[in-house]
Amino acid sequence: MSPAPGARPGAAGPGPHLSTPSGKPRARALGIPFAGRPGRWNAITDVPGVEVGYVTLIEGTDVRTGVTAIHPRGKERPGDPVAAGLHNQNGNGEMTGAWWIEESGTFSGPVVITNTHAVGVGHAGIVAWTHRHHPRLTRAWLMPVAAETWDGYLNDINGHHVHESTVVEALEAAEGGGPVEEGSVGGGTGMNCYAFKGGSGTASRVVGYAGREYTVGAFVQANFGDRRELVLAGVPLGEALADDNPMAEHFSAPPGAGSVIAVVATDAPLLPHQCRALARRVTLGLARTGTSGSHFSGDLFLAFSTANEGAFTPSVATLYPSPEHLDRLEFVPWGHIDPFCEAVVQAVEESVANALVANEEMTGRDGHRTPALPRERVRELVARATSARGS
Repeated sequence: MSPAPGARPGAAGPGPHLSTPSGKPRARALGIPFAGRPGRWNAITDVPGVEVGYVTLIEGTDVRTGVTAIHPRGKERPGDPVAAGLHNQNGNGEMTGAWWIEESGTFSGPVVITNTHAVGVGHAGIVAWTHRHHPRLTRAWLMPVAAETWDGYLNDINGHHVHESTVVEALEAAEGGGPVEEGSVGGGTGMNCYAFKGGSGTASRVVGYAGREYTVGAFVQANFGDRRELVLAGVPLGEALADDNPMAEHFSAPPGAGSVIAVVATDAPLLPHQCRALARRVTLGLARTGTSGSHFSGDLFLAFSTANEGAFTPSVATLYPSPEHLDRLEFVPWGHIDPFCEAVVQAVEESVANALVANEEMTGRDGHRTPALPRERVRELVARATSARGS
């Protein structure tokens, strides 16, 4: 078991836009063009306060899994609710706490992403971590947010390799204010995307509004897509990269099955329904990478705003009985929300590309193998298409 911090400090500039903290290439290193202006780290951690942590489990020949933890307001402030909204593109998946988000438009505490058969462990791990560090919050109740995608092609998913302590470790490892590792790390360790090695990916965009700059960050656990559908930067790649697809021979589910979880964060002040609008735009970012959305893929998206600190009434565990009062919110008017929606689409598209590019071939359970995206072939195909467009 090897813990890996989700974010590490480093120098600003093109470095973190082209490579991950461990030196793996990101999509921009292949010359893949993306619209919009990325943040300093081109990661969800560009949103102030957001922290990401991983535990990656690669053991023997059949353990290929892990846990990803995201703290919306950092480890020290889980009791201050954030405005939030959800979108269910396809319900063949699980995200706990979803009904409370639908009811209240908020949630408190961290988000955990892991494999399908460990989602309950993720829920329990959030409770254990919170009780250890913020016991006042657990005196009444918690409604943890834990989500999953299926890694059973490469991982012994029924082996109970993710424990409550694994989740706690990922929550402890979370850091903010720096670049984020991508590829086969954390909950994305055993995941596949377009029948290439997939997993964890992130990106961000800066949006100017009313004399200020806000950040929209996205994080995806990418485990979806049929090989023939793959598109990068508008270039259809599926047919050109159709060879070497062992998943087509061994995978029992139809092509495209698997699932994708996306988390969108912003420091722009938004209402819960506006967060839901951002969550809906995840579908468009995914569509830019080619997917039509398989019935056998659980595609669940969460968006939250870290603005309006302290404005949402704290949970019953922190203030009960609460004195009668009025809360007040600032928010971007609906008529000005389009640039933030556009930022979501752009960041999600690049997050998926980063999850694919920052990866290597992996062999796992029962000798199942997933090839890596052939980066040099992709570089050549994209360059050729870009040149043809310009001529």
